Amino acid sequence: MNTPTTSKKSLCASCDAVCCRLTVVVQPEDRIPDHLTTHTFSGLTVMARNEEGWCVAIDPARMCCAIYDARPVVCRRFAMSGPCCREVREDYRERSVSGIPLKLY
Repeated sequence: MNTPTTSKKSLCASCDAVCCRLTVVVQPEDRIPDHLTTHTFSGLTVMARNEEGWCVAIDPARMCCAIYDARPVVCRRFAMSGPCCREVREDYRERSVSGIPLKLY
């Protein structure tokens, strides 16, 4: 029988880190350094991405968030194995199978 902890580890261990490629809107109360953000055409402040589409706050050597303790509110609310996580993973899987690229904004 899988415990919730085991399920989360299994889910994240087999993930392509889709959540680290989503558009993260930075809220005014977030204290994110300007060099880690950019602006959309509509004027929203968002976490910047590197040339491969990953959030720039990801430490590529350790594959984890380098600003975890100060990460944006929206990242704090994104629960591993939660409903949003599962929905994003399923959408990504369906698009990958059908050849439709994940659109990044």
